[in-house]
This record gives sequence, C-alpha cells and structure tokens, in this order.
Amino acid sequence: MLRFKLDDLVKWKDSKRRKPLVIWGARQVGKTYLAEELFAKQYFPDNYLLIDFKKEDEIREFCFGTADAKKIISYIELAKGKKISEHTLLIFDEVQECPNIVSALKYFCQDFPQIPVIVTGSMVRIKLVRQANRNGKKEKFLFPVGKINQITLYPLNFGEFLINRNSLLYDKVRDAYEAKVPLPTEIHKMALNYVYEYLLIGGMPEAVDAYIQSDESLLESRSVLKDLYDNYLADMELYQASHESVLKSHAVFMNIYKELNRENKNFSPGLIEKNTKTRDFTSALQWLNLANVINSSYLLNGHITTPLTQDNSSLFRIFLGDIGMFSYQSGTDASAFISSDKRSTLSGIFFENYMACELVSAGVPLFYWKGKSSAEFEFVVYSGEDLFPIDVKKGRGVLNSLEKFSQHNAYKYAVKVSSNNFGFSAENKILTVPFYFSSFLAEDLANGTMPDF
Repeated sequence: MLRFKLDDLVKWKDSKRRKPLVIWGARQVGKTYLAEELFAKQYFPDNYLLIDFKKEDEIREFCFGTADAKKIISYIELAKGKKISEHTLLIFDEVQECPNIVSALKYFCQDFPQIPVIVTGSMVRIKLVRQANRNGKKEKFLFPVGKINQITLYPLNFGEFLINRNSLLYDKVRDAYEAKVPLPTEIHKMALNYVYEYLLIGGMPEAVDAYIQSDESLLESRSVLKDLYDNYLADMELYQASHESVLKSHAVFMNIYKELNRENKNFSPGLIEKNTKTRDFTSALQWLNLANVINSSYLLNGHITTPLTQDNSSLFRIFLGDIGMFSYQSGTDASAFISSDKRSTLSGIFFENYMACELVSAGVPLFYWKGKSSAEFEFVVYSGEDLFPIDVKKGRGVLNSLEKFSQHNAYKYAVKVSSNNFGFSAENKILTVPFYFSSFLAEDLANGTMPDF
C-alpha cells in the first residue's frame, strides 16, 4: 500500500543533518508498516533491525535501565548477533512499552549520529506525559528538544486512498489540479464516486486493505472498522489514569457525530451529560487530541488577527480523526454513500469531517469563523501571508457569508469545496474545488503555494 510519507523518510535518510526520527500517530494508522515494509525493506534491505518492545522482553528490560546509546547498541548487537554500523537502520517499535528509549535518543543523536534510528509507537505522548507527571517534573515530554526529527502519520487521506484504488484516475485528477482545469464531466462523476466510497470506508489502512483485497466488499471493510472503533475505546482503558477519565473519554468519542449533526456544531457538554460544563471534559478532550483520535477546530470571530489563535477557549468543534469511523459512528446506512439516488440525504457534516481530516493530514491547524446571524465558514486558513475562508458544502453558495467576512477581513479569495467541478469566479473571488481535489488543496495551503488567478 502506497503512503505519501515515504517521501519524507527518504529525505530524512539523505539529509546531512539527520537526527533520530520519531513517527507519531494514532493506533493502527500504519506507522510500523511505513517504517519497515515501505522504507526499511526498500532502502536497507537485509540491513535493518526492528526491536519490538511488546515482544522482546529482555531488550525492553535492558533499555528501561539505561539511556546510554553505546550500551544499548552493544546489547542489541549481542542479542541479535548482528553488527550495527552507519549502514544499519535501527527501528524501535511499540516504544510506549519502553518510554525510556525516547530519552536515549539524545545520546544516539550526540554520540552516534551516523546510525539511522526510527522510533514508532502508539500512545507514546500519553505515556511520556504520565511519566513526567508521576515524577513531578514540569516538562511536557521527556524527549530532548532539538535532538530528534519528527513526523506525524495519519490515516490515508483521499489522495492516498485514490492512488491505491485507481492509480490512473489519481494521475488524471492530480494533473487536472496542477493545470487548474475542470475534469471532463464523466471523469468528474467517476472521481466523485470514489470520494463517496472513501467517506464510507475511511483511511485506516486495515479497512482500506480489506476493501481492496476482498474485491470491494463493504462488509469486510465495515467489519474491520467496527473492530478498530472498539479497539480505540479499549485503548482508553489501558492508557488513562482513572476510571472517571476513561468514562469521560468514551462519552466524548462516542458522541462526536451527535455533537456535529446539528445547527450549532460547537462542543456542548450538555449533549453528553446533563448539567455538565466544558471544563468537566477538559482532561478527556486533551487525551483524545494528544492521542490523535480527534481533531479540534477553534472559533474565530469578526476581525481575524494573524497568526491564527483561538478567540474563546470554550467555543470549539471536534472532529473524528478518520472519516470512516465517523461514518460508522453515525449509523448511516451504507447505501446512502454508494447509491447516487440516496446521496442527497447525507448530512453536510460528513463533508466537513472529511475536509477536517484532509487539512490535518497536511499539517494545517483547524479554525472556523462565525459572523453575525448565520454567516460562517467551516474553515479559515492562513497561508502564504493570506487568509483563505473555506466553505464545505454539497451545493449551496457562499456569497452571503463572504460578504460579511469581507466587512472585517482582507482575503485572497474564498474556497468552496463541493461536488461541483473546478472553476474560479474573478467577480466574486471564489475558487470552486471539487471534493476529490481536497488533498492537493490541503497541501498547497500547508506549503503556502495557493495559486494566483
């Protein structure tokens, strides 16, 4: 399965300023697969060592007792019967079982910079925070700032989903985006079909793989999604300090669709539990964000100042980190996604959660804007010294909200992400982007390379 983050690992390998690399990410988003199957086996064939701290008890126990990189290397050489050199890739996997190895990265960086080291694992940040709190220290995490490189891996975005489903169509879509031209009508409809397919299946690698390998069986992919959803809930019991925290996190996670599928999408604790306040769920929200399970979007009001910061900490929205699990949580019948006759019944919030995932996957922070009356933009991005208000809808226009937005803010142009084909209105300063362009759009927003028209 192709993952775009492989390019980042190749650049890291070739960098003269390479440091130990930490791959962050939620459970089962493909961190080990990326590090070993896609990267190590291709670029370090027969010359890499993967240390799985869940399975290799003796090595784990040894690493618990020291952060000395020289001692760790010597012990692994003896345990594995293999000499470690600058040509050997070391992968420390499941490091949430041995957080001390993160501290040791400082000494790998200082004393053995020639040896490439990758660290992966789920809930690593959670474990580090808990260990720091237990030790009464003030630092947020225990890894040494400036001594590591970092990337965050998310579920497959739509671009990754499409290239694995239909690489020829992916090339066609990418070429059209780069040329800034609409696709022919029939190909436009075909690409949209894949978007709806992605809304249902999502980007969790196991769910996507199950769908592809089972000759497009939705039953197989939905069965995998159910297991993943249940596993996420089970994780909250393993990695939280108190039973109350577990219950709060469960409640927030399981009610995201309910929170969003209403006119006022701001997080409302009363929908989860009567007579509660947002502060009652602070720890749960922090845990879910830190674990990359949810993505939070913060309110901007009226005139926007840059860089973007949240205006009111009590007003925000939360999205699920994978659109497939969001669709599963909603309970919406699968036919609403795969039947063209029923797609019109889908709530617009599916597309908003979809776009939130696309932006976050590219590294774009989430903010939304509300003006007077009903004026709002689902997302606002500051990119390349310009503001871009983004409207995510199946069909209706954005002129009313844009008029109110322009009374307070200068912007380059507004972006409407919808089922419509590509186009630009110079008169209204609106760029219309079809849903299947979302990954490329998010990348341009992240890199500050939005085009001029």
